[in-house]
Amino acid sequence: MSSNETLFYQENPKAVWFVLASICLAMLLIPMTLSSVNMALPTIALELQADAVLVSWIPSATLWGSIVLLLPAGRVADMVGRKPIYLIGVVGYSLSSLIIFAVDSIEFLLIVRVLQGLFSSLVFATAMAIIAAVFSDRSRGTALGLGATSVYLGLTCGPLIGGWLTETLGWRSVFWAPVALASVAIVLAMIYVRNDHDAEKPSEPLDWKGSLLFVALATLLLFGLSGLPGLYNWLMLLAGIGLIFVFVWQQNSCEYPLVRFSLLAANRVLNRSLMASFFMYGAHFPVLFLLSLYLQYLQGLSPSEAGQLILLQALIMAILAPISGRLSDRIEPRLIATLGCVFFGIGFATLIFLESDSSLNHVIVSLCLLGIGFGLFSTPNNNAALGSVPKERLSIASALLNLSRTSGNMFSMAIIMLLMSQWLGSEQIRPERYPDLMIVVKLGFASACAYSFLAAWFSYSRGKVTR
Repeated sequence: MSSNETLFYQENPKAVWFVLASICLAMLLIPMTLSSVNMALPTIALELQADAVLVSWIPSATLWGSIVLLLPAGRVADMVGRKPIYLIGVVGYSLSSLIIFAVDSIEFLLIVRVLQGLFSSLVFATAMAIIAAVFSDRSRGTALGLGATSVYLGLTCGPLIGGWLTETLGWRSVFWAPVALASVAIVLAMIYVRNDHDAEKPSEPLDWKGSLLFVALATLLLFGLSGLPGLYNWLMLLAGIGLIFVFVWQQNSCEYPLVRFSLLAANRVLNRSLMASFFMYGAHFPVLFLLSLYLQYLQGLSPSEAGQLILLQALIMAILAPISGRLSDRIEPRLIATLGCVFFGIGFATLIFLESDSSLNHVIVSLCLLGIGFGLFSTPNNNAALGSVPKERLSIASALLNLSRTSGNMFSMAIIMLLMSQWLGSEQIRPERYPDLMIVVKLGFASACAYSFLAAWFSYSRGKVTR
């Protein structure tokens, strides 16, 4: 943070809270839209005549968009300042959401979802870094916890609001309704966020080759995984894996890389935190998608009823996130985060035993365990990761954290899309296919359980955080 920026916040101590308010609003609205759409999936599938595979692309299209720009956005933010990148993200996300009024096909909807993902990557590449830069070390964990709480509140409100909006105003309202609040976040950012770019300090150029390589490998991996076992999908998957090695080689030989892998490898706290984040978010992302389909198709609940039930998990997460963040300022973060991974894994272990006629109490107990687990994990993990890097590299560290999150989401969702393709194929989900849907749900929860315990190992093995 520059001296002028530091002076501004010292002279205007309340400004840091307006900065936090802007970021919390943005970080609430994006997950809220994401989780709201899950409640509208059956309605969208019916109105736009979308088959099971295309329905699974509705969340996946946003994931692709949110991944491909994360590293370049974080790097550009370190070059030109975080404020303009953050503002472009919030404004662009709002405008792309309003395009929903023109959507008349599933293909057009997927384009809108990609745009939302691209602009959301600009927000998430900078948001945590702005918080970490503005708040002191003593209060950083609390501020990051409030940021994480905003995400969980978005997830909390999303199913409930999405179900209600779908039933009362139609599924398109899930997209346009949050835009009014987004405008508040934009105004607060314009007034109170100081651009931290030092004009006198020479900027390192953007690594365009590395950026394009990253876009290509992310695209090939997602499309390859999601369409297996087709021949072309195998070829795309193998090409994507090959490009990972090319990307690492190119970054190591580049003068100004997106990621300095040598420094990343040397920072055990950061790299293990990233791996823990990858597997935990990979476990978490399919929950809303799978439970939305299970509760509405197999249990016969309405969108709003399903939303009210799923609300429980995110509500517990929202309550625990700031508490665990505050604790991580005082207690070793890996202990809290690892305990969260274990609770998360146990929650998925109970969901594996769901049947089409299971009691909803079974779902409620599992959701409570999942809420406790993720509420304990996320903020301590972020606090440990961001606390292990110098302030001038906070944007790229924030981008890496969000890359681990979104790539974990993409990987796990690609597996779910593969399962949907194998068991349900290019058909709409009808009652005669419910047994196959139940198999997909069970396999999805089993894979998430495995991811959770892998995350626990990475979380614990990061070692003690030096303060």
